[in-house]
Amino acid sequence: MNLTPEQIAAAQKANLETLSGLTNQALQSIEKLVELNMHIAKQSLSDSMNSAKKALEVKDIQQLLAHQAEAVQPMAEKIMAYSRHLYELAHETQNSFTQSAEKEFQAGQKKINSLVEEWTKNAPVGSDAAVQAMKQAIASANNVFETSQKAVKHAVEVAQTNLNSATETVLKATDTATKTTKKK
Repeated sequence: MNLTPEQIAAAQKANLETLSGLTNQALQSIEKLVELNMHIAKQSLSDSMNSAKKALEVKDIQQLLAHQAEAVQPMAEKIMAYSRHLYELAHETQNSFTQSAEKEFQAGQKKINSLVEEWTKNAPVGSDAAVQAMKQAIASANNVFETSQKAVKHAVEVAQTNLNSATETVLKATDTATKTTKKK
Protein backbone atom coordinates (compact mmCIF):
# COMPACT_ATOMS: atom_id res chain seq x y z
CA MET A 1 0.00 0.00 0.00
CA ASN A 2 2.17 2.84 -1.33
CA LEU A 3 1.08 6.46 -1.45
CA THR A 4 1.64 8.40 -4.63
CA PRO A 5 3.17 11.89 -4.60
CA GLU A 6 -0.24 13.26 -5.56
CA GLN A 7 -1.88 11.60 -2.54
CA ILE A 8 0.82 12.94 -0.22
CA ALA A 9 0.46 16.46 -1.66
CA ALA A 10 -3.32 16.28 -1.33
CA ALA A 11 -3.01 15.14 2.30
CA GLN A 12 -0.58 17.97 3.08
CA LYS A 13 -2.88 20.49 1.42
CA ALA A 14 -5.86 19.20 3.43
CA ASN A 15 -3.83 19.37 6.66
CA LEU A 16 -2.76 22.93 5.88
CA GLU A 17 -6.37 23.95 5.23
CA THR A 18 -7.43 22.35 8.52
CA LEU A 19 -4.67 24.17 10.38
CA SER A 20 -5.66 27.45 8.75
CA GLY A 21 -9.31 26.93 9.71
CA LEU A 22 -8.47 26.09 13.33
CA THR A 23 -6.13 29.08 13.56
CA ASN A 24 -8.86 31.39 12.26
CA GLN A 25 -11.33 29.96 14.79
CA ALA A 26 -8.84 30.52 17.60
CA LEU A 27 -8.14 34.09 16.49
CA GLN A 28 -11.87 34.85 16.30
CA SER A 29 -12.29 33.58 19.85
CA ILE A 30 -9.36 35.68 21.06
CA GLU A 31 -10.82 38.71 19.32
CA LYS A 32 -14.16 38.18 21.06
CA LEU A 33 -12.41 37.77 24.41
CA VAL A 34 -10.46 41.02 23.91
CA GLU A 35 -13.68 42.83 22.94
CA LEU A 36 -15.42 41.49 26.05
CA ASN A 37 -12.55 42.52 28.31
CA MET A 38 -12.35 46.00 26.75
CA HIS A 39 -16.08 46.46 27.27
CA ILE A 40 -15.77 45.36 30.89
CA ALA A 41 -12.76 47.63 31.47
CA LYS A 42 -14.58 50.68 30.07
CA GLN A 43 -17.73 49.89 32.04
CA SER A 44 -15.74 49.30 35.25
CA LEU A 45 -13.92 52.60 34.87
CA SER A 46 -17.19 54.44 34.38
CA ASP A 47 -18.82 52.66 37.33
CA SER A 48 -15.80 53.38 39.55
CA MET A 49 -15.91 57.07 38.69
CA ASN A 50 -19.64 57.28 39.43
CA SER A 51 -19.20 55.40 42.70
CA ALA A 52 -16.31 57.67 43.74
CA LYS A 53 -18.41 60.76 43.01
CA LYS A 54 -21.28 59.38 45.10
CA ALA A 55 -18.88 58.45 47.91
CA LEU A 56 -17.62 62.02 48.03
CA GLU A 57 -21.19 63.18 48.62
CA VAL A 58 -21.65 60.92 51.68
CA LYS A 59 -22.33 62.90 54.87
CA ASP A 60 -22.82 60.19 57.50
CA ILE A 61 -22.39 56.48 58.16
CA GLN A 62 -25.97 55.63 57.11
CA GLN A 63 -25.42 57.14 53.69
CA LEU A 64 -22.12 55.27 53.42
CA LEU A 65 -23.83 51.94 54.22
CA ALA A 66 -26.62 52.70 51.77
CA HIS A 67 -24.06 53.60 49.09
CA GLN A 68 -22.19 50.34 49.65
CA ALA A 69 -25.41 48.32 49.57
CA GLU A 70 -26.39 49.92 46.27
CA ALA A 71 -23.01 49.02 44.78
CA VAL A 72 -22.93 45.37 45.84
CA GLN A 73 -25.76 43.88 43.79
CA PRO A 74 -24.92 45.53 40.45
CA MET A 75 -21.29 44.49 40.91
CA ALA A 76 -22.27 40.87 41.64
CA GLU A 77 -24.60 40.86 38.64
CA LYS A 78 -21.85 42.20 36.40
CA ILE A 79 -19.39 39.60 37.65
CA MET A 80 -21.92 36.85 36.96
CA ALA A 81 -22.73 38.30 33.53
CA TYR A 82 -19.01 38.39 32.71
CA SER A 83 -18.64 34.79 33.85
CA ARG A 84 -21.57 33.76 31.66
CA HIS A 85 -20.13 35.58 28.64
CA LEU A 86 -16.75 33.99 29.26
CA TYR A 87 -18.33 30.55 29.57
CA GLU A 88 -20.39 31.07 26.40
CA LEU A 89 -17.28 32.11 24.50
CA ALA A 90 -15.39 29.04 25.72
CA HIS A 91 -18.36 26.82 24.89
CA GLU A 92 -18.68 28.35 21.41
CA THR A 93 -14.96 27.85 20.76
CA GLN A 94 -15.09 24.28 22.04
CA ASN A 95 -18.09 23.55 19.80
CA SER A 96 -16.30 25.01 16.81
CA PHE A 97 -13.19 22.91 17.43
CA THR A 98 -15.31 19.82 18.09
CA GLN A 99 -17.15 20.26 14.80
CA SER A 100 -13.84 20.64 12.97
CA ALA A 101 -12.47 17.55 14.67
CA GLU A 102 -15.57 15.54 13.84
CA LYS A 103 -15.42 16.68 10.22
CA GLU A 104 -11.72 15.76 9.97
CA PHE A 105 -12.31 12.45 11.72
CA GLN A 106 -15.12 11.56 9.30
CA ALA A 107 -12.98 12.53 6.29
CA GLY A 108 -10.09 10.48 7.66
CA GLN A 109 -12.43 7.59 8.36
CA LYS A 110 -13.64 7.62 4.74
CA LYS A 111 -10.05 7.67 3.47
CA ILE A 112 -9.03 4.80 5.72
CA ASN A 113 -12.10 2.78 4.73
CA SER A 114 -11.36 3.31 1.04
CA LEU A 115 -7.70 2.36 1.57
CA VAL A 116 -8.74 -0.78 3.44
CA GLU A 117 -11.20 -1.68 0.70
CA GLU A 118 -8.52 -1.14 -1.94
CA TRP A 119 -6.05 -3.15 0.09
CA THR A 120 -8.52 -6.03 0.60
CA LYS A 121 -9.15 -6.24 -3.14
CA ASN A 122 -5.44 -6.76 -3.69
CA ALA A 123 -4.80 -8.82 -0.56
CA PRO A 124 -3.23 -12.21 -1.02
CA VAL A 125 -5.31 -15.30 -0.55
CA GLY A 126 -5.59 -16.37 3.10
CA SER A 127 -5.31 -12.89 4.57
CA ASP A 128 -8.98 -12.76 5.59
CA ALA A 129 -8.09 -12.77 9.29
CA ALA A 130 -5.80 -9.74 8.89
CA VAL A 131 -8.47 -7.89 6.91
CA GLN A 132 -11.08 -8.61 9.59
CA ALA A 133 -8.68 -7.53 12.34
CA MET A 134 -8.01 -4.25 10.56
CA LYS A 135 -11.71 -3.59 10.02
CA GLN A 136 -12.41 -4.41 13.67
CA ALA A 137 -9.64 -2.03 14.81
CA ILE A 138 -11.14 0.75 12.71
CA ALA A 139 -14.61 0.08 14.12
CA SER A 140 -13.22 0.10 17.66
CA ALA A 141 -11.48 3.44 17.06
CA ASN A 142 -14.75 4.87 15.76
CA ASN A 143 -16.60 3.66 18.87
CA VAL A 144 -13.97 5.17 21.18
CA PHE A 145 -14.23 8.51 19.37
CA GLU A 146 -18.02 8.55 19.52
CA THR A 147 -18.06 7.58 23.20
CA SER A 148 -15.57 10.31 24.10
CA GLN A 149 -17.59 12.87 22.13
CA LYS A 150 -20.73 11.90 24.07
CA ALA A 151 -18.85 12.15 27.37
CA VAL A 152 -17.53 15.63 26.50
CA LYS A 153 -20.99 16.82 25.50
CA HIS A 154 -22.45 15.48 28.74
CA ALA A 155 -19.73 17.18 30.79
CA VAL A 156 -20.45 20.49 29.04
CA GLU A 157 -24.17 20.13 29.79
CA VAL A 158 -23.43 19.43 33.47
CA ALA A 159 -21.10 22.45 33.63
CA GLN A 160 -23.78 24.67 32.05
CA THR A 161 -26.36 23.48 34.58
CA ASN A 162 -23.96 24.07 37.48
CA LEU A 163 -23.08 27.55 36.21
CA ASN A 164 -26.75 28.49 35.90
CA SER A 165 -27.46 27.17 39.40
CA ALA A 166 -24.49 29.02 40.89
CA THR A 167 -25.51 32.23 39.15
CA GLU A 168 -29.04 32.03 40.52
CA THR A 169 -27.75 31.30 44.04
CA VAL A 170 -25.30 34.21 44.03
CA LEU A 171 -27.86 36.64 42.65
CA LYS A 172 -30.45 35.59 45.24
CA ALA A 173 -27.92 35.91 48.07
CA THR A 174 -26.81 39.32 46.83
CA ASP A 175 -30.40 40.48 46.50
CA THR A 176 -31.18 39.29 50.04
CA ALA A 177 -28.07 40.98 51.43
CA THR A 178 -28.91 44.22 49.64
CA LYS A 179 -32.48 44.22 50.98
CA THR A 180 -31.23 43.49 54.51
CA THR A 181 -28.70 46.33 54.37
CA LYS A 182 -31.28 48.80 53.03
CA LYS A 183 -33.69 47.99 55.88
CA LYS A 184 -31.08 49.02 58.44
